[in-house]
Amino acid sequence: MKDSGDIAGTGIPFTAGVAAGALLAALFGHIPLPLPLILSGALPVLVASVFISAGSLHPQRAKFAIIFFLTGIFCAENGAFGSGIPIPQGPLGNLAATECVRLKSLIDSIPYPSTTSGPLIKALLTGDRSGLDRNITGIFRTSGASHILALSGLHLGILYLLLGRLTSPLGNSPRAKTARYCLILVAAGFYTVMTGASPSIVRAFLFITIGETARLLGRRRNPVGTLLAALTIQLALKPDVISSLGFQLSYLAMAGIVTLYPWLEGIYPDPEGLPGRLDPFRKIWKGAVLSISCQVFTAPLVWFRFHTFPRYFLITNLTALPLTSAVMVLSVATIALSWAGICPDILIFLNDKAVSLLVDCLSVISSL
Repeated sequence: MKDSGDIAGTGIPFTAGVAAGALLAALFGHIPLPLPLILSGALPVLVASVFISAGSLHPQRAKFAIIFFLTGIFCAENGAFGSGIPIPQGPLGNLAATECVRLKSLIDSIPYPSTTSGPLIKALLTGDRSGLDRNITGIFRTSGASHILALSGLHLGILYLLLGRLTSPLGNSPRAKTARYCLILVAAGFYTVMTGASPSIVRAFLFITIGETARLLGRRRNPVGTLLAALTIQLALKPDVISSLGFQLSYLAMAGIVTLYPWLEGIYPDPEGLPGRLDPFRKIWKGAVLSISCQVFTAPLVWFRFHTFPRYFLITNLTALPLTSAVMVLSVATIALSWAGICPDILIFLNDKAVSLLVDCLSVISSL
């Protein structure tokens, strides 16, 4: 818990500083140096004084909180007008763009029986929704599954789990762990760049990097610490991303998962004498509370921005998320074997049926 407290003592003030700096920039434009210094200095001193007087924050920690708050202010000032770190150009960016085009062309060349399958798979794997029919996008929107079409940390998370399974035969020796670490990070990093490095995808990549680094070093992974570390790193690299709705929703959803989800999951413990993974009701419960945890944290922002709330979010997520995982895994296998020229027709058929089942289920939900 000490590590979590340490990163909280730096990450939270830094994030607050970036938010304050972005607000000041929006109000005043390009701020002269003395103004943010005066305005940003008063608030952290006031907050730190309150905590110190209450005995809940050590004076030394208060000093670091002030420093990181001010650092966030100046990072936001730079990010708002210098716009942080862009997607790599040069050889890496060109290679990623070329491979993304090749991937889209390969998906288009696969003879799926349904005309919906290719465009939907392309949207799920590359974020390109240009080929989707308006009726399909309407079904996803009405059923509350628009987040599935928007390329996000969910998609990279599914691919990360697949990478973990594919690299597991290498073993757990020190050399094997290092090899798996390198393969996973290179593949996840390249996919992040190839798909445009959206804020949510970058967040997921930072989570993977921090988690895999902790695993390689034999350190215990702390979900709250990982969340705050990723938040701090992403804002330090590109402060102006704090105004992105995708960034805000991504971190709010993860905040719900790492804080509320463990408590809700514990209400229904693993049954005695039966592993939780073999209990179907336990699986349903975990899926339900995962969806609820995300909605509790993201719903206020969604309502504030769009004045809407997905009424059937629980049914949608319990149905669509497992099907989306199945579609993506089958799609990766189909694409890989098609690229090698050895893809059996039965795999293409199964991939197509999984896509159709996903669309049909969401269509029923959208009609409720």
